[in-house]
Amino acid sequence: MMLPLGVIVPPWHFPVVLHFWGWSVPIHPVCDALAYTLGFRLYLILKKHFPGPQFSREQHAWIFIGCIFGALIGAKLLAWAEAPTLYWALRHDPHFWFGGKTIVGGLLGGWAGIEIAKKAMGLSGSTGDLCVYPVILGMCIGRVGCFLTGLSDSTHGVPTSLPWGVDYGDGIPRHPAQIYEILFLLGLGLVLWLKRGALMASGLKFRWFMTGYLGFRFYIDFFKPHWTVFGGLSAIQWACLGGLLFCTWSLMKLSEQPATENSHG
Repeated sequence: MMLPLGVIVPPWHFPVVLHFWGWSVPIHPVCDALAYTLGFRLYLILKKHFPGPQFSREQHAWIFIGCIFGALIGAKLLAWAEAPTLYWALRHDPHFWFGGKTIVGGLLGGWAGIEIAKKAMGLSGSTGDLCVYPVILGMCIGRVGCFLTGLSDSTHGVPTSLPWGVDYGDGIPRHPAQIYEILFLLGLGLVLWLKRGALMASGLKFRWFMTGYLGFRFYIDFFKPHWTVFGGLSAIQWACLGGLLFCTWSLMKLSEQPATENSHG
C-alpha cells in the first residue's frame, strides 16, 4: 500500500518487543515499571526538600492505601463505562475484564481515595502538590509504552492526512495521540514550574494540574476512537467534565484563602 507523502514510518514494527537472554518482553509493562519506579523516586526526592503536611507514618500509610485502591477502582470503573457493550460481550473472558484501565479514572479515583482517607482520620492539608511532577514523569514514560505498543493499546488517534501521521503497521496514518499527550504534559509541567511563585497556596498546584490535564483529555479524545455514551461524548469525556467542574469549585474555594508557607514544591 502506498503511504501519503510525509507519513512517519517508524524504523521498527509495532508492537515493540524487547528481547533479554532469550526472553521476549512487551515494551508496555517495561515502561509501566519504569514509570512507577522513577515517579516514586522523584517523589521521595521532592519530599525530602518539601515535606508538606506533617502526618504520622500510620496516617501516611492510610493515605497511600486510599490513593492506591481509589486509583485502581477509578481506572477500572471508567474503563468499563467507556465501552460497556464490549465488556459485556466479552464478560466470560476474565483477562479482558481485568486488562483495561484509564488514566483519567485513576487520577480522579486516587484523588477521591485520598480525600476519603483524610476525612476518615480528620486530617486537613493538601498532599497533591508534591505528586504533580512525579505523576507527570510517570505519565510521560507510560505514554511512551502506549505509543510503542501500537494499535492493540487503543490509545492511538483517528486516521489523519497530516504529515506527522504515524503508520502503526496497517498502512493507515493516524494521529499520534500518545505523543500529543507527552508534549502537553511536558509543557504543563514547565508552566507550573515557571508559575510556582503564584501557586503557593496548599493544593493550588495540584488542582491546576488536574484542570489542565482534564481539559486536554476532554479535547484530545475527539481525535481518538471512542465509544459515545450520550451527547456525542465518551465516558472519559463526561468524567473530565465532572472533574473540571469540581476543580473549578475547588479553585474558587482556594482563592478565598491567603497563600501560606505550606508549599509542597
